[in-house]
This record gives sequence, structure tokens and C-alpha cells, in this order.
Amino acid sequence: MSAEIRCTLCPKGCLLEPGEFGDCRIRQNQNGEIRCVTYGHPCSINIDPVEKKPLYHFLPGSTILSIATIGCNLHCKQCQNWQISQAEYLGSRDEEVLPAEIVRIARERNCPAIAYTYTEPLVSYEYTLDCCKTASESGIKNVLVTAAYINPDPLKELCCFVDAANVDLKSFSDEFYHEVCGASLKPVLRALKIMKESGVMLEITNLIIPTLNDSEEETQKLCEWVVDNLGEGTPLHLSRFFPQNKLLYLCPTPPETILRAREIALASGLQFVYVGNMADDSGEKTFCPGCGGLLIERRGYTIRQMQVSDGKCGKCGTKIPGVWK
Repeated sequence: MSAEIRCTLCPKGCLLEPGEFGDCRIRQNQNGEIRCVTYGHPCSINIDPVEKKPLYHFLPGSTILSIATIGCNLHCKQCQNWQISQAEYLGSRDEEVLPAEIVRIARERNCPAIAYTYTEPLVSYEYTLDCCKTASESGIKNVLVTAAYINPDPLKELCCFVDAANVDLKSFSDEFYHEVCGASLKPVLRALKIMKESGVMLEITNLIIPTLNDSEEETQKLCEWVVDNLGEGTPLHLSRFFPQNKLLYLCPTPPETILRAREIALASGLQFVYVGNMADDSGEKTFCPGCGGLLIERRGYTIRQMQVSDGKCGKCGTKIPGVWK
């Protein structure tokens, strides 16, 4: 009888011999069971402004406790955190930081929410799930910053305890996902629909990379899919690429490419379109889709003014999608 077992967390479905790790490098066949070796061993714990995630419609101006464990089930050539996302697990000499301790730190630092971020929180599924459960029971909100490459059943269970997510929709091309990320597009789109149906407040980030996913046609298709499947009120962040990891041979994205993509996104019907990794006066602000008035003025990660009251425009009363104080 074979001692191989299959990991069913993500679409890769790694078939593992005893002691073998999956493609994420942190899920292992231990005595016939899949174990997450990073459980209780975050590689990073920081306090960030929530706008850094980026989340623009989730408790603006607040701080968020950000935690990460090593590992990822994608291998993106553009990854800016590749030193930890692609790291091999070599064991940990640090004391465990269990979910109750993560929640204690958040409360001690007056953070109303915890972000599972920097790498891929879904591969450390059991740790992320237990942290989310413990935080939710303590009245602290949970945020995923993720590529959303996960199977439906574990995602649905996790979404019961998740308040918001920023999903990195890397491209609207399956070829891009295969060649640049070592994955595929369809499971990500499926995960986005599940999150939406589960009541998770969604924001989307699309990093626009010259020659790889920067065509106007692809931007149009991506935006139309978001409008049709997630809704016109879904915030979209269009981010400028800078050479990272294995794409050092490419040039930074021209600012005009990002601005043109924003025009396309707005014309497609999306109401809240932002730019990232570049300064742009309009691209950092939130405007009311009802009266067109300025709702939130940002300067970097700082909120300069906000005209949202009880989730509505302070001028005309239009409901604004998000989670507000």
C-alpha cells in the first residue's frame, strides 16, 4: 500500500511521499497526515497603516497588526517578498506565537484588525484559520492579503471568520499565470466569487507589468469581469511595477500606462479605481459615485479628510461599499 497522500488545500493537489513537502515548501506528509510546519511560527509581525495592504474601504486611517509565515504556492517572478515567500523551512528556534498571543498583541497595540499578509497566508491554512477564529471571538476583525489560489471548501470555511481581503489578481491571462506565477487563472476567479458570496469586503490589486500584462485589451477584460462578477463598487488598485526578483531586466511601468488603465477601469463602470506605487492626486482619492464629491483625501498612507458617515456620503447620502468606523 502506498504511503503517498494528497494535499487538498490548493488546486495543485501535491501528492506527497512520507516526509515530502508540497510545492509551497511548508506543507508536509508527516506520518500519513498533511501538517503545516509553520504553525505558530510567524516570520514577521508588524504594525502597519491599513492603507498599506492596500485597503482603502476598510477602517480608513486605522492601524493593523500584520503577520506572515514563510511559504507560498505560487512562484511569481515579480514577487517583492521572495526572500520569505520562496524560503525553505529549516525549522524554528523561536518560541511559538500561538493565536491567542497574536490576538493579545493586537489588543495591546490597539489594532482593530489583523492582516495575514506579506507572503501567502492560505498555505499556512491551519494557523491562519485558528488566528482568525480567535480574533473573531475577541471582537477583532480579520483581513487576508492573498493571491487566492485555494480550493473552494477550505476557503468557504475560512471566509466565515474573514471581514475583508485584498486579492492580487495578477493578470486576466491564463498564460501569464502559468509562465510568470506557476499557477492558473480559473481557481483565482472562482475564489473571488466565493469570497464575494461569503460577505467578505473585497478589494482587488492588479500589478501592471510592461510587456507581460499591460495591454489595454487585458485591462478591459479584467475590469469587465470584476464589474460583472463582483460588482461596480469593488475597489480596484492599479499598481506600478518596479523591477524585482526575476524580472530585473524589465523597466518600471510608465506612469501613463497606469493612468490609461485607470481611465479604462472607470469607463468599464468601476466606481472606485486607485493607483499604487506612484503619486497621482486623483488616483489616491475616493469620490462619491452619487454626487461626485470628495469622500476621502489621502496623502500616501495618511488620511487628510474623510466625508463618510455611517457608511454613506456625508453630502448626498449615497451608500459607500466598505467597512467604516
